[in-house]
Amino acid sequence: MLRTSLLFFLTLFTSVSFAQQQLQINEQGYFDMQGLNVTVFSDIYPDGHQTGVTIIQHGNRVAANGDLRLEASPGQWSPVPKGGELNIDKQAGTISQRLWYPDSSKNRKGFNPILYPDLTFAYSVEVKALQGNTFSVVVHLDEPLPAEWIGKVGFNFELFPGDLFGKSWILDQQTGIFPQQPNGPVAEEGGENVTNVLASGKKLVVAPEADLQRITFTSNSGTLELRDGRANHNNGWFIIRETIPAGSSQNALQWTITPNVVPNWRYKPVVQVSQLGYHPNQPKQAVIELDPKDNTIADLTLFKLTENGRQSVKSGKPTAWGNFLRYKYLTFDFSDIKEPGMYVASYGDIETNAFKIGADTYERHAWQPVLEYFLPVQMCHMRVNEKYRVWHDYCHLDDALMAPVDTNHFDGYIQGPSTLTKFEPLQPVPGINKGGWHDAGDFDLRVESQIGTLWNLALMIEEFGLDYDATMIDQETRIVEIHQPDGTSDALQQIEHGLESVLGGYRSLGRLYRGIICPTLRQYVMLGDATAMTDNLVYNASLGSGERTATESAVMDDRWVFTEENPRRELYVASGLAAASRVLKQSNPALAEEALKAARMLYESAASGPRVESAKIVALSELLLATQDEKYSKALVSMQEGVVKDIARSGWAVGHALPTIKDKKFLKAVSQAVGEYQTKLKVEQKADSPYGVPYKPNIWGAGWNIQRFGVEQYFFYKGWPELCTPEFFINSLNFVLGVHPGINTSSFASGVGSKSVTVAYGVNRADWSFIPGGVASGTALIRPDLPELKVWPFFWQQTEYVMGGGSTNYMFLVMAVENLYKNQ
Repeated sequence: MLRTSLLFFLTLFTSVSFAQQQLQINEQGYFDMQGLNVTVFSDIYPDGHQTGVTIIQHGNRVAANGDLRLEASPGQWSPVPKGGELNIDKQAGTISQRLWYPDSSKNRKGFNPILYPDLTFAYSVEVKALQGNTFSVVVHLDEPLPAEWIGKVGFNFELFPGDLFGKSWILDQQTGIFPQQPNGPVAEEGGENVTNVLASGKKLVVAPEADLQRITFTSNSGTLELRDGRANHNNGWFIIRETIPAGSSQNALQWTITPNVVPNWRYKPVVQVSQLGYHPNQPKQAVIELDPKDNTIADLTLFKLTENGRQSVKSGKPTAWGNFLRYKYLTFDFSDIKEPGMYVASYGDIETNAFKIGADTYERHAWQPVLEYFLPVQMCHMRVNEKYRVWHDYCHLDDALMAPVDTNHFDGYIQGPSTLTKFEPLQPVPGINKGGWHDAGDFDLRVESQIGTLWNLALMIEEFGLDYDATMIDQETRIVEIHQPDGTSDALQQIEHGLESVLGGYRSLGRLYRGIICPTLRQYVMLGDATAMTDNLVYNASLGSGERTATESAVMDDRWVFTEENPRRELYVASGLAAASRVLKQSNPALAEEALKAARMLYESAASGPRVESAKIVALSELLLATQDEKYSKALVSMQEGVVKDIARSGWAVGHALPTIKDKKFLKAVSQAVGEYQTKLKVEQKADSPYGVPYKPNIWGAGWNIQRFGVEQYFFYKGWPELCTPEFFINSLNFVLGVHPGINTSSFASGVGSKSVTVAYGVNRADWSFIPGGVASGTALIRPDLPELKVWPFFWQQTEYVMGGGSTNYMFLVMAVENLYKNQ
């Protein structure tokens, strides 16, 4: 009887405790209760489904971008409002955001310009905590909308599709399933072909069968429409929409929203280890991510996998690290475990994927996919085969037309009032239809991406003796055959391929190109084979409509080449050219000489430009290594004050060139600056996060920046081993391979490790696929404090691949760590 009474009391206490839970505004400025968060315009990126009213349910962002939009199913270049003051009233339990159309900073200008209609209005979105886990959304307009915009302006709330496929919905008396693909019928609406509304009514229940996902939306002001936003935009989400009625201003829209919250729900522990593994002698640390209210510390057990199953080799309590972002963290050091083999780590009922400890961990299946797959697949102006598979056919052989003057391209390229060359606007520019790699998933060639890639490859040849042959590359026939060795170093061939583009543009234009990109948005968003973007025939204005020859056509689908005045970028390219010249001296002396000559000329023309000091330091270091010319050494030594002041950004390059510098005063001053910088860095990174690297995402995940940080730290360590530590570049590699915040512990390097990003934003993203060796930007920050890496092919800010460092910096880090322990 006593036990029964006690159980009843505990059950009652738990129920009452949960019933008293209430959405409240926390110190981070958003609504919070256990299992539910509602942020209100905390983020900055509506183009990427990442702002507005946002629901995080049981630790998972399920709905976002709640705001007024001018279209039923908007896309990346659709008009978005400008945000003003965010008002947080904790006492009233409300958060209100002031907004207006148009955003004058984006209207036909700036990076990614947007075309706004002739419509000006202002409004506020007010979110208020109601009872328990219910909140309201109310929209107030300053004045009613013009009559011609009635039925067009509406409040859109977007539902993340990836978690809803196959789940059901109920909208009043109508029911259905969230489809895997968008289905018709299709009709024109607002200039776009969109699918018909799935259903309409007053009350929508999303995923009624799933306690962790169920949300109820109720309109108290109009009619809810459930839409599929993926028919006119592949990267669209499901949309709940209500249009603003005529004549309304205050309380123009009123919704109540109730996300279900499972009683006593807690975020499950996440154990983060390298998905690839470790060298026996390197530091090894698991990071355990916990619910902030989880005050229990369980044992972590490390198991070695044997032919008879698991064998416990170490067990103990992790060490409390503290709080970071929204979670609590523990760490568990197992550096003492050195016996080669496969392992898993277990914390409570959570177990990691298998990982390896062995001296050969980084020797195979680690950096090789970058060179075997990713770089070949990204090669432009070629046909790329992999046995039965064609990754893409011959592409962009009609490159390129001179970009029109005064052009502000939708992807950020700007051509000023002059072409800066002898070529007239839209005149074909010869010599740039060879070489280069498609940057990211949009097929353009950015000069910094091209040079950054070949620069990294050159550094790996110098530092680690990279010499690997798994690919046949034939520039004469423009054929690439993956997994067909041709007796020549793949890295050297890839460097030559990059130089074909960079120096090809330099030869023809008499200067660097800024970038080469398609002229139309329809081409830009194309998914699939690169050869489908253009007809591979050079545009000839004298041909009649539909006419074509063997090499020319009347179709103006050719990409455009942009130029610019940018001394910093010219110095960056000079640095890469100098590095390339060093490694090509033996195999291709003529190309090496041309690259070095161009590097010298670019340096001379750009070195006196404004705000170029850090870029100049780097360029001088690379030129000094390439030439041993005393004038570069003297110029670098003369910049002692700038080097010391800018040690965090450019000191790595000086470390690279340190053996060639003899000035004792300079060396002493720089060494002192490095020591001070490293001491500060060690303190900062120890306190900043449990990962030992600077995790500071902006829009894209921080993975690429952390990789670059790691590469630079390698050169600091190489130059000043007595002052610096290898831990920073080791930690950077571990971060990319799985030791990073959030529930998704995938390796950012696709196809590397036991679990990796295999749905990525590459050229084959429409197939929910990946390119081995591509490295995603990784875990993004949903402001203010949610780390997120979703399984979704259309998040460029999380899973995009890029050239210029995304994969080659990762490759460098693997080889750096491998080299560090090679003789141990």
